[in-house]
Amino acid sequence: MKKAIFHLFILIVIISPLLASCSSDGEIDKVGMLVEHSVNDQTWGSKGYQGLLQIKDQFNVDVYFKEGIQTQLDVNRSVDEFVQQGVNLIFGHSSSYGKYFDTIHASYPDVQFVYFNGGYEGENVTSLNFNSNAMGFFAGMVAGTMTQTNEVGIIGAYEWQPEIEGFYEGVKYQNPNANISMNFVNDWDNVERALEIFSVMDEEGVDVFYPAGDSFSLEVVKEVQASSKYAIGFVTDPSDVVGSTVLTSTLQHVDKLYLHAAELFDNNELSGGIFTYDFQDDVISLGEFSPDVPDAYQKKINQEIEAYINTGLLPNERD
Repeated sequence: MKKAIFHLFILIVIISPLLASCSSDGEIDKVGMLVEHSVNDQTWGSKGYQGLLQIKDQFNVDVYFKEGIQTQLDVNRSVDEFVQQGVNLIFGHSSSYGKYFDTIHASYPDVQFVYFNGGYEGENVTSLNFNSNAMGFFAGMVAGTMTQTNEVGIIGAYEWQPEIEGFYEGVKYQNPNANISMNFVNDWDNVERALEIFSVMDEEGVDVFYPAGDSFSLEVVKEVQASSKYAIGFVTDPSDVVGSTVLTSTLQHVDKLYLHAAELFDNNELSGGIFTYDFQDDVISLGEFSPDVPDAYQKKINQEIEAYINTGLLPNERD
């Protein structure tokens, strides 16, 4: 009897460390991310990947990602593979994943699904939304001030983007005499089409551009620099590549939202729902100003942003 107890004790001593090594300190086991296109687009996809790596570092967990996931079948296969690997927190890095997750979430009750800028929700489905109108508005004010020809151009991915509406209103608020040219690529990544639109606007005298799309934004900004004109950066700040060409940038710190969601989940505080974030939450901001933007005007914009943070009202709503 004593011999059997001794053997059982030895077995527990051997197995206990193995069990400890298989569990995480909290709710997160492993984390997965699905991306429609690429994590190397230097804007939206890249920022999401940075967030995934921050989760890896902070929680010391394994992370996985899959690119080019664009259909329900792609999502089903990827989620099943993630779950087989022990993933229990999955990020879908666009609004399109809301519908896909809504279709399958009931089959994976132990997995929390998180996606961005959508209206689907459930007990284990969370939508994190950026209120992008304000960042567009303040950048539009800068564009309206800095244009010399009174010609401002918007090269958007899609007409429904809230930052585009905000940008338009900001330009008009600051400079009612400005003419705003607007055209849409109808794709986040069609660089060729975006550059064609740029060429037309460039010939028409536009001297401040807002290329609001993922993969094509930086490529357009490079052309703007070559034409000795100005641009507004989108999602990330490209000023380290093109310098003073970028007057400022409309920044969405999606990497911070990744980490925030992971922290909530790890604390058992992420139960699903729709949540919206803005300047007040430190996940939206303007980028550094170009030295070509007068110091006095930089100060004015920063004061307007502070007033918005305090009141929730844009300048045209306070007047």
